[in-house]
Amino acid sequence: MPHEQPTVTLSDGYAMPLVGFGTWRLRGRQAYEATRRALEVGYRHLDTATLYGNEADVGRAVRDSGVPRDEVFIVTKLRPSDAGMERRVLAASLRDLDCGYLDLWLIHSPPAERAGLSTWREFLAAREEGLVRSVGVSNYDPDQLDLLAQQTGQMPAVNQIPWSPKQYDPDVLAGHRQRRVVLEGYSPLKNTRLDDPVLTAVADRHGVTTAQVVLRWHLAHEIPVIPKSADPQRIASNLDLFGFALSDDEVARIDAL
Repeated sequence: MPHEQPTVTLSDGYAMPLVGFGTWRLRGRQAYEATRRALEVGYRHLDTATLYGNEADVGRAVRDSGVPRDEVFIVTKLRPSDAGMERRVLAASLRDLDCGYLDLWLIHSPPAERAGLSTWREFLAAREEGLVRSVGVSNYDPDQLDLLAQQTGQMPAVNQIPWSPKQYDPDVLAGHRQRRVVLEGYSPLKNTRLDDPVLTAVADRHGVTTAQVVLRWHLAHEIPVIPKSADPQRIASNLDLFGFALSDDEVARIDAL
C-alpha cells in the first residue's frame, strides 16, 4: 500500500479504513475497471450493495487485483424489499463477490416492519455463524437504532447516512458516538457546493482541490467516507488526502457551512 491509512475501530473490535471506494451507479466493465483502479492506488475499503447490481464486477476486480482478500474491507447491503430472504440474498452476495465472508453487511434502509427487526435478527445470526464479521444499517434514525438494540441487545456497528459539510450536525454525530455506532458518510461531494469560498480558501492554502478538503474534513472528525468516481484521476485524487491536515480553525469554519 502506498501509505498507512487511518482506520476506525468498530464496537466489535474490527478496524474499518476511513476512506472507502463507493460503487453506486457503476455497472459492468466500468465498475470492474474503476474498482481495479481504486485497488491499484491504495483503497482497501470497497462499498457496494445488492441494489447496485455490480457485486460480481467488484468481486472480479478484487480477485484480479492480486490484493489479498484479508487486506480488503468489503461492504455490501441488503435491500429492504429483500426482507424475509436474507439468507438467500447473502448467499448470492458471497457468491458474486467471491470473498468468503463480508467484512460488513448493512440493511440498506429500514424495512417497514419495526425498522426491520426480524431482518436484524437474521443479520446477527449470520454474524454468529461467521458469514459476516460486522453488521450495521444505513439510513436509520436514532429511534430506529434504539429499537433494534432494545429488542436484541445488539446495536448496529455502523449507520451509513448522507453526510457533508452542509449536513454536519454535531448532535447527530454525538448521538451515534454515545451509542457506539460509527457514523459513515455517503455522497460527501454530491451534497457539497465545491465552489464555496470557505472551501476554496482552505484548498488554496494547502494546494489541494476542494473535493480533497471535504474528504479530509471527514477524516478530521474520524468519519468514514466513501467517495465515488469512474474517472481514474479522481479516484486517485480522492485518496490523496494524507499529505496535508486541516487546522482546528479550518475544521470549525467548514463545520459552520
